[in-house]
Amino acid sequence: MISAQCNRIFEQVVSDYHQFNDIFKVIVSPFAVGSIDHILYTKCWIDTAQWHMEDEIRNPNIDPLEVIKWKRAIDKSNQDRTDIVEVIDSYFYEKYKDIIALPTAKINTESPAWAIDRLSILALKVYHMQEESTRTDASEYHLLQCSEKLSVLLQQQVDLSLAIDELLEDIENGDKYMKVYRQMKMYNDPNLNPVLYNNKK
Repeated sequence: MISAQCNRIFEQVVSDYHQFNDIFKVIVSPFAVGSIDHILYTKCWIDTAQWHMEDEIRNPNIDPLEVIKWKRAIDKSNQDRTDIVEVIDSYFYEKYKDIIALPTAKINTESPAWAIDRLSILALKVYHMQEESTRTDASEYHLLQCSEKLSVLLQQQVDLSLAIDELLEDIENGDKYMKVYRQMKMYNDPNLNPVLYNNKK
């Protein structure tokens, strides 16, 4: 099942990242370049680094110039995240390209890769809520609230995993079909963002 593969890799990434806690550490994947495992590992590492960028930019005492630095880093990370999600969708599109959809086949509201994107973020939520639920400097109320939230996240992880596996099974059986829509983000494109292309004049 792809969800088990994803969850295993995402858990490994989050653990690997927190050995260093370095937002800008170069990704060193243990998997063969080009393999789906390598792509999934890289994807979750991008998400994990961005998670901590988002923490940094919310520091109430941050220097305004630091805000600009983090905002630009987050923009780049968002673009990297979108790009690699599209790589994952291309992997599935190629894998299922010879499947003939049934006349009754329907399209899903989101692609397999964007569902896997949510699974990657869930791995981070689970890790950090687990941390919060075991803090030694927090109140009993805080620990209880976080434990309850952790239970919900874990159930959400189970449900989303099942939904992803069922979606791919439906595609394999011809009950659903895939389309790959590129995100076509405009804000990072110097030819599509008017602030950028007007600035070149």
